[in-house]
Amino acid sequence: MFRFEEAYILYFLLLIPLGVLLAWLTLKWKTRVLDRSGDSKIISRLFPNWSVKKEWLKAFMILLGLALLLISWSNPQWGTRKQKVKAQSTDVIIALDISQSMMAEDILPNRMEKAKRFSTELIKKLRGDRIGLIFFAGSAYLQMPLSQDQASAELYIKSASPKQAGTQGTVIADAIELSNNIFGEDHAAQRALIVISDGENHEVEAIEAASNAYSNGTTVFTLGIGTEEGAPVPFTDRGRTTYKKTKQGTPVTSALNVSLLRDIAESGGGEFYMIDQTMSALNKLDAQIDKLEKQEVEQRSFTDYNSYFQLFLFPAILLFILEYLISANSSGTGGWKKLLGIK
Repeated sequence: MFRFEEAYILYFLLLIPLGVLLAWLTLKWKTRVLDRSGDSKIISRLFPNWSVKKEWLKAFMILLGLALLLISWSNPQWGTRKQKVKAQSTDVIIALDISQSMMAEDILPNRMEKAKRFSTELIKKLRGDRIGLIFFAGSAYLQMPLSQDQASAELYIKSASPKQAGTQGTVIADAIELSNNIFGEDHAAQRALIVISDGENHEVEAIEAASNAYSNGTTVFTLGIGTEEGAPVPFTDRGRTTYKKTKQGTPVTSALNVSLLRDIAESGGGEFYMIDQTMSALNKLDAQIDKLEKQEVEQRSFTDYNSYFQLFLFPAILLFILEYLISANSSGTGGWKKLLGIK
């Protein structure tokens, strides 16, 4: 496969015709000046060795040298072979809570936005690993299968909203069981499940599910979002923001369930972190995932290119040297004498 590495440079070749025009105008101007300077016989005696052909030759050599220099600069390449890259990778699934309680504003701007920003930064940290996404509320569903398409993962995270949840609630157990189905029975390497939630519901099943996942080679990490004091749960009703209330009219307060999330992480062989310290949690989580046993995966293939810019660079330099050596004299010896310092 042939290509130019910097193909945009070739557009400068369009200036070469302008150089030809400039050379023609310059030569025409020189001829006119000589004609106006006096009798042609006298002029020919004053400049006996001046040659129009030699002037054109020098212009041609300069322009051709510039053209070759531009082609060399664009770096013509030829693909010699294709290779498939193999890399060490970890499979990571991010399970994001999109329940209505994630809209609580005990963490600014709210839990959901804070969790989305954290998830986006986490995806950037996991560059090179395969990433999958699970969204869960009253039920869990696969948002994106395991892939190295980080751009799509970030796009899905940014669009996450409680409106995507079919039913409300916080069923972490369903998210863990769904991740087991996605990972499958392959035990070639350790896998990681990262649960981001306020853990509002008290789920004993989630602790058991995390223990089963760990026995199958999946390490479960949990990240808490919110405060233990809690905050009212806002929702939009007919374009107006109001707060969820009980039948008695008392505002419903959603609080972070630290004990549940810590127990899930402990049963899943992982760690529990708080998202309020974003960079600290990111760095610690990234370090823990990096310790997991990785598997060798075959990534996209690429073509190995060889550069051939020198095939154009050397002739260009040679043309510039020859142009310097060739004088405008028809005898052609003036340039050599000048170079050698002979008077």
